[in-house]
Amino acid sequence: MTSWRVRLQRSLFSAETTSARWVDLLILVMTLASILTVMLASVDDLRQRYEPVFVVLEWMFTAFFTIDYALRLVTAPMPTRYAFSFFGLVDAIAVLPAYLSLTLPGLESLLVLRALQLLRVFRLLKLIRFVQEADQLWQSLSASASKITVFLTGVFVLQLVIASFMYLIEGPSHGFDSIPHSLYWTIVTMTTVGYGDLTPQTATGKVLASIIMLIGYGIIAVPTGIVTSDLTRRRSSQSEECQTCGHREIPEGAKYCPACGVSLAGRSS
Repeated sequence: MTSWRVRLQRSLFSAETTSARWVDLLILVMTLASILTVMLASVDDLRQRYEPVFVVLEWMFTAFFTIDYALRLVTAPMPTRYAFSFFGLVDAIAVLPAYLSLTLPGLESLLVLRALQLLRVFRLLKLIRFVQEADQLWQSLSASASKITVFLTGVFVLQLVIASFMYLIEGPSHGFDSIPHSLYWTIVTMTTVGYGDLTPQTATGKVLASIIMLIGYGIIAVPTGIVTSDLTRRRSSQSEECQTCGHREIPEGAKYCPACGVSLAGRSS
């Protein structure tokens, strides 16, 4: 790889150099400006008065993000791996809506998806451990998916049974004109949303509604408990890691991280 490509790669992918921080900062500023433009363009008054300005600005932002994405593909050690990585997909999302809107009008509003690029603030501020925490959370969610699926399936069956009872108790005269409509009310009530567009009128229906509300609080807590339990287990089983760079293979008694050299404060010798 030629020297200019190496320098460009460090500026685009590293978080350690001054140029890389400026690049990330520029992307953040451009992302915020682009989102603001899309938001203002959605206001009828402003769009009618300044539509040409909004169009020019939007294509300027699109050109900027297109060049950024192209340079990353060119300088990435493994372009395919980058293209399908999280940030690679985010970079693609930043430009695709604009081009798709040429053939599919109305997709301009999807340009607010560029807000995902604000995640680069993690790199700008070097908050690596937050990224690692997100990775741990994702692993826990994936590991708990089967348990949560079984639980939610059971909840749905319970909601279906309750909806059938409400249909029989209240009936069409009180707005419960079908089991699907009653199921909608059951879900809204059990999740404690409570739109109020459909309410039981009979004493029996109100008692059943009260029971559903109490059950709802417990149901909301169960998936949280499942994921929390897995997170706790992972934390207790993982090896100690450097809070600066995330390196985990730290020799016993080491006072400095072997990867980045940062002092491991508070670690016993």
